Amino acid sequence: MYKSTDKISDLMSREEDAIQIISRFGLAMGVGEATIAEVCEAHGVDTSTFLAVVNYKVFKQRVQPSEIDMPTLHRYVENAHSYFLNFRLPRLRRSLIEAVIPADPTTKIPGLILRCYDEFVEEIRVHIEHENAGLFEEHEHDDERITSKLTEIKNLIIKYYPTQSVSPEGTETYMLISVMSELWHTEQEFADHCAIEDDILRPVLQKAKAGKGQETEDLSERERDVLVQVVRGLSNKEIADVLCISMHTVISHRKHITRKLNIHSVAGLTIYAIVNHLVEI
Repeated sequence: MYKSTDKISDLMSREEDAIQIISRFGLAMGVGEATIAEVCEAHGVDTSTFLAVVNYKVFKQRVQPSEIDMPTLHRYVENAHSYFLNFRLPRLRRSLIEAVIPADPTTKIPGLILRCYDEFVEEIRVHIEHENAGLFEEHEHDDERITSKLTEIKNLIIKYYPTQSVSPEGTETYMLISVMSELWHTEQEFADHCAIEDDILRPVLQKAKAGKGQETEDLSERERDVLVQVVRGLSNKEIADVLCISMHTVISHRKHITRKLNIHSVAGLTIYAIVNHLVEI
């Protein structure tokens, strides 16, 4: 298990997947001898949440939802989505084109392989749009079906790619081997991403939802208004200006919100506001 006092450079050099995780939290290279806690603090990343994802990925160690900071985890998920849509999937398509286009022009197989891949990318896009809209709990769990598309593409190449198009020692063969490796890595990356959402993100949302019960009714309309502005990051003075009330009234409402919900952190209030549909993720 990695701890906050471990050097983050040791984590990065020992664990291949750690590089990807670190980038999705918005951390960078050039960490020197700094510890995990020091680097996380310097970048405004909650250390417990960072370690939860790292230790889950490396050791399959799960954590209690109370140990997770929702804004930090949201940043991770958002960056992961950007990685897939804007980098990994477009790059893999270019690799596929480069590998399969040199095939015999009389066969339709290369075009069908690309079409199958484009269908896969479209499913990924829809999947991510659902998640970005805050529908983690509502949308159907279709992760396995989506990743099966990549398996299908691999099998199309393995079983039906025209052998007369390549020579065993030719560049075309090396390109096909390279693109097969990329397909394997992309499939594993997406499966890992979905597992983190299922085993870390959803339990946090479900725990918060389970605790809402009567609490939503206990908040007055004005208290809900104040809560929304708190989650938006406004100061007491800014909230007073937006809602046209005194700062003393804002402070009073905030005390009542904290007492009624028994939630004292902005991160906790953010989770409460999300699961009660007061704000969107």
